[in-house]
Amino acid sequence: MRKTAAVLATTLFIAGLFTSESVLGQVTDHREIKTPPLRSFSMPQPKRIQLDNGMVIFIQEDKELPLIRGSALIRGGGRDVPAAKAGLTGIYGQSWRTGGTKTRTGDELDQFLESRAAMVETGGGTDSTSVSLNVLKGDFDTVFPIWLDLLRNPAFRQDKIDLAKTQANTAISRRNDEPGSILNREANRLGYGPSSPYARQAEYATIASVTQQDLLDFHKRTVHPNNIILSFIGDFDAAQLEKRLRDTFSSWPRGPQVAKPDPGITQPKPGVYFVTKDDVTQANIAMVHGGTDRSNPDYPALQIMNEIFGGGFSGRLMQRLRSERGLTYGVGGGVGAPWDYPGLFRVQMATKSETAIESVEALKGEVARLVNDPVTAAELSLAKESILNAYVFTMDTRDKALGQRVQLEFYGFPADYFTKYPSLIQQVTADDVQRVAKQYVHPDQLAVLVVGKQSSFEKPLSSLGTVTPIDITIPAADAASTAGGSNPAGMALVRKVQEFAGGKAAIDAVTAVRQTASRNMVTPQGPMSADTVTLVQYPDSLRQEMTLPMGKVTTVLAPGASFVITPMGTQDLPGSQRDQAAGELKTEVVNVLKNVDNPKYTFTTAGTDGTAQILAVGAEGSTVRWVVDPATGRLLRTIRSGQAGETVTEYTEWKKFGNLNFPTAAQMTRAGEKAGDMRVTNVEVNPTIDANAFVKP
Repeated sequence: MRKTAAVLATTLFIAGLFTSESVLGQVTDHREIKTPPLRSFSMPQPKRIQLDNGMVIFIQEDKELPLIRGSALIRGGGRDVPAAKAGLTGIYGQSWRTGGTKTRTGDELDQFLESRAAMVETGGGTDSTSVSLNVLKGDFDTVFPIWLDLLRNPAFRQDKIDLAKTQANTAISRRNDEPGSILNREANRLGYGPSSPYARQAEYATIASVTQQDLLDFHKRTVHPNNIILSFIGDFDAAQLEKRLRDTFSSWPRGPQVAKPDPGITQPKPGVYFVTKDDVTQANIAMVHGGTDRSNPDYPALQIMNEIFGGGFSGRLMQRLRSERGLTYGVGGGVGAPWDYPGLFRVQMATKSETAIESVEALKGEVARLVNDPVTAAELSLAKESILNAYVFTMDTRDKALGQRVQLEFYGFPADYFTKYPSLIQQVTADDVQRVAKQYVHPDQLAVLVVGKQSSFEKPLSSLGTVTPIDITIPAADAASTAGGSNPAGMALVRKVQEFAGGKAAIDAVTAVRQTASRNMVTPQGPMSADTVTLVQYPDSLRQEMTLPMGKVTTVLAPGASFVITPMGTQDLPGSQRDQAAGELKTEVVNVLKNVDNPKYTFTTAGTDGTAQILAVGAEGSTVRWVVDPATGRLLRTIRSGQAGETVTEYTEWKKFGNLNFPTAAQMTRAGEKAGDMRVTNVEVNPTIDANAFVKP
């Protein structure tokens, strides 16, 4: 092989393709490779226009594709709503688009836009909301008025608000499934304090409190020209588009300015904090204390410091904790500096449970080392090179250049901020890095958070000091949060359903129901039939035995245990499936009718469906819509919203068993597609129940 390589080298040299030095491999270390300085680089900048009413507009021509993209970025987001309404902007951002305008429903907008391969979308975040469009050049004249109408005249229809609330509640129910999500959320709460708008989290109660009027009021408060930055890029004539935008927006009067709220930050108390999560094999670790913001003149030096400390595989954390000690697959951190509010110094990692204490101590040691050990010339050079080599990719297209200008305008930074950034990075010295490390990193102020199974740790967590437990139990919506949620028409309608089903006294007497049925289901694997026996013991226990072609599957939901039994054995239900099943049980027909007078249940009318009335049912954070015949009280269909779309159950037949009416035939659709049908063959009211029916074997 060596002889072959030598012959190849000689051949290439004779051919004049390489010098003998390069072929013979004189450079033996990557550090010996000399790279030339980065060339200067610039991208055409968008035109900035400011109207007399305060609106700022950016226009950037880009003829590469026959597309036009536009956006309205609006000041005001989640940090600008009361704590009691946390989650409002998520509901707002979703139902703004799905709720349509005063003249077109969201579904009508879907059909119109899909036929043109166009998109008009809305969203909400921490400090802003937005309305965007993406359209073929030839359809711009027809889509632009829709985008404008949605910007100024949203309807926030109640059924779409209910859908957004259901999805928000689903997210709440699943927020404790992943340890990484728990770590990030609780580290924020430690770092900012639970009352800060930057650490708030939505709860069932805060979601339940959001009303249609809240959304209309938020729109009225924020959507004014002096709070909006418009941006358009694409295949258009800039002068013509500028005239159109001036003609469209110049007459819109100014409104109240959205002011940045008080961050309400409470500095974390140093110590050890622990979240118990016994269904994991890893410990997730974070350490936090206060940080700074982007306007700080030390920001370039902090960026270099962060790169040296936690910058990927070349950073100290990865080198020491992964490469040398084998404690983790991933670790990182540094001083956070958001655009207009203080960030956090944060480091975090995951490790196997048996090295949890060792990893905490090692991570604390690296934080101390950052402050005490001088930065080497090699570290400084590599950090600068990494940042500057990546920098060019932040503005290598006209679209990215436009995004940068919008971002700078939104946060009040100079237009040449990014142009000057490379030279500021180049000017940072090793002394600068050491100075900011000592100034902004405080090993003695760290709040240490661990999420995991403590019984698997190699030593008690208390060996690190006093441990403060953090309770992450998801609070249920209380009566106060739902008080007033029902309206008189809703209460009258649900009582009609109650009477149709058999009357309040008969329903109150029900303690359990066993139902035998046959089902036909549409699954990803094809059609499937099953015989089912479903036992519900009110209010919170369910056992369903389903006989499938591959065998019997039994699912049990109960306060003491939630599990599934299959031919392969017994296993616990995952948290997300358990919570979804619990929500569906709360909104099961008989359960709802037993809770008509429960203040934790709400009943509101939400429009009509032909001659039928829509009833929105809220059940301690879970929701369902009923479509009811107002003349008879007969429940015609139920509508549940989920991540896979709306599931509609159409009840085509009701029969009496004892003193009560039950639905005995139904057809189901999901996201508009057939999902199956069901026929009930028998219903037993208050049957004898085996003592072990809800006990895990």
